[in-house]
Amino acid sequence: MSPIRTSQAATPWLGRGLLFIAAVLLLEHARPLLLPVTIAIVFTLVLSAPVRAMQRRGIHEYIGTALVIAAILAAVVVVFALIAAPAAAWWSRAPAIVHELIEALQGWRDALFPYATPAPLARGPAPAMAADPLNERLAIEGWIFTRLAIGNTLSFAVSASATVILLYFMLATERWLVERTAAAIREPRRRALVLAGLRQAQRDIGLFISTMSLVNVALGIATGLALWAIGLPNPVLWGTTTAVLAFIPYLGPLLIAVLLLLAGSVTFGTGAAMLGPPAAFLLLHGLEANFLSPLIMGHRLRLSPVFVFLSVMVWGWLWGVAGAFIAVPLLLGLRAVCKRSRRLRLVCVYLEGK
Repeated sequence: MSPIRTSQAATPWLGRGLLFIAAVLLLEHARPLLLPVTIAIVFTLVLSAPVRAMQRRGIHEYIGTALVIAAILAAVVVVFALIAAPAAAWWSRAPAIVHELIEALQGWRDALFPYATPAPLARGPAPAMAADPLNERLAIEGWIFTRLAIGNTLSFAVSASATVILLYFMLATERWLVERTAAAIREPRRRALVLAGLRQAQRDIGLFISTMSLVNVALGIATGLALWAIGLPNPVLWGTTTAVLAFIPYLGPLLIAVLLLLAGSVTFGTGAAMLGPPAAFLLLHGLEANFLSPLIMGHRLRLSPVFVFLSVMVWGWLWGVAGAFIAVPLLLGLRAVCKRSRRLRLVCVYLEGK
């Protein structure tokens, strides 16, 4: 093959690679705009069913949308009211907790590496106590952390408000948007494929979020009761945290176990009792992941674990914690698209796994 033909064959792949890089950079830098839009689209697919049901009973879609969103916001307010006092107590104890964790880490280091600690000098005056660099760093950067916390809180409030407002308008006009999209596609076969893929994505994402909500609430309640029986303070806070973080596959349960291990070390010390909270959660999570969730979801929502983990990593890297939360719904939407495209059916085979 001549060099000219080789360069011509490589040009389309080079263009696609540059387009992919540009798309990734766009997703990363346009996060303040794209993240609320994506979350609103996902929840529009989920919540359109109850709005349509109320519309069939004679309730206008704008009123039905307001009722649905008000119910969700009321549930969020109730959850925050339950965890506000325990979270405030933990936040007020944050410096003491950090100090206790540092002492616990030093105790683990001395227990695991007893010879790593330098021996005291036999002669001469006692050396002056060296300043702890970690404590100095925490003291110096405390105001920076406070400033970042306030800034992130304000940014989250603005983004959440924009998401709720956008969700209201998209949910109230969902039927109109679908009809206009279908009317814009002139070819009947392509129109049917688009509408079928949209409805399939709507059913799969709605089933996934509703099912996972029920499962995670049950897991949070069971975890809170288990931690209460063990004697860990604030079981409501930890049960709610478990129910929320369990939406993130793989990484969420790992983070919960680490947090419970730290809470156990602060509460029970560095003995074997500190392993009780994470062990109780991991036992309940194992039962949920291996028996309860497969029994409820069945084969319909089964996805390849490799691509689920990759989706969580990619969207978490691009959009942070919010991206990790919506990684699986986006993967279900991609699968619904791939099922109705001949060029992407191979991708669908990999997404579904065994």
